[in-house]
Amino acid sequence: MAHPSQLGFQNATSPIMEELLHFHDHALMVAVLISSLVLYMISAMITTKLTNTSTTDAQMVEIIWTILPALTLILIALPSLRILYLMDEVENPHLTIKALGHQWYWSYEYTDYKNILFDSYMIPTTELQPGHYRLLEVDHRMVLPTNSPIRTLISAEDVLHSWAIPALGIKTDAIPGRLNQTTFMTTLPGIYYGQCSEICGANHSFMPIVIESIPLKHFEAWSTMMST
Repeated sequence: MAHPSQLGFQNATSPIMEELLHFHDHALMVAVLISSLVLYMISAMITTKLTNTSTTDAQMVEIIWTILPALTLILIALPSLRILYLMDEVENPHLTIKALGHQWYWSYEYTDYKNILFDSYMIPTTELQPGHYRLLEVDHRMVLPTNSPIRTLISAEDVLHSWAIPALGIKTDAIPGRLNQTTFMTTLPGIYYGQCSEICGANHSFMPIVIESIPLKHFEAWSTMMST
């Protein structure tokens, strides 16, 4: 999760987030190189004593400064399009969960099981247990098996919400009357925190998202307990 004075992204805990971090570093290096080149050219033009007032055109220079930006855009666009394709791909999910946004809490339904559905409310500050995070802990976590493709169907009952977990690289809008979907896979057991990322009213900051990723055998035991 995030920590004080953090400047970068949270550590990646899903393949998609790892790809997003690599793309961020790639695009940042391109931006640094372009900025350095422009700064050097500006400095050279300001400090030089050479002048040439008789030049009316320079077709070779114009060709170069047209082709180079085009190649740079292609260098950025290709990995970006690849990640967009990977984020939209849905291939044989092991589990499907429906997440429904309300003012101001989330409800979850495990569509592969008959009786697993619950509401997830933020725990008030006065009721927090030692080790819990203020404004981030909920009374019922969304429990998932580790290393399993998960499909999440996301919608809202009243106004716009957004289901977002930064460590997993997920941010999907919850729109009333519309069903969006996203897929992800957690690579490590742990607890991942997120929050609604669409301003949805007075208690927008008080509807956190908590995912608990556990090994498959523990998830099977949990699902059996919840179904009975």
